[in-house]
Amino acid sequence: MNNYQLELKWAAIYTIFLLVWMIFERLMGWHDAHIDRHHIYTLFFYIPAAVLYYCALSDKRNNFYGGIISFQQAFISGLIFTVFIAVLAAPAQYIISTFITPYYFENVIAYAIETGKTSPEEAEGFFNLQSYIIQAVVSSLTFGLVFSALVALVVKRK
Repeated sequence: MNNYQLELKWAAIYTIFLLVWMIFERLMGWHDAHIDRHHIYTLFFYIPAAVLYYCALSDKRNNFYGGIISFQQAFISGLIFTVFIAVLAAPAQYIISTFITPYYFENVIAYAIETGKTSPEEAEGFFNLQSYIIQAVVSSLTFGLVFSALVALVVKRK
């Protein structure tokens, strides 16, 4: 497990940042008054997420591999980081949906129905805790794979 302490540390930092970001989104009104803009503004999360991937893999390069890391080593480290993030995604989503913004699902369901984007049944099937936990885990793995590859290209040193 010592080999993966840095990835676990950065996954915890990433998850804390995610929770802070969700508080920020709620305070900006993206979960209620400005819910119509949520799907666009929430994409800005991926900018600092990429920076956190860079920090994590740079930390691994500098403090585990002595400043030299291959693409393969960086990519594998990124994948391990991603798996830890995905594991933490489920409890993070529970915290977000239960404590940070407990009314989000009601608001987004109402918005989706009012704008004619979906039927009430489809909205309730998509916008709920179970669905969002699944989405959080899957999107963590998907984006993590991409970020791991791109950042590995940047941090590698021979």
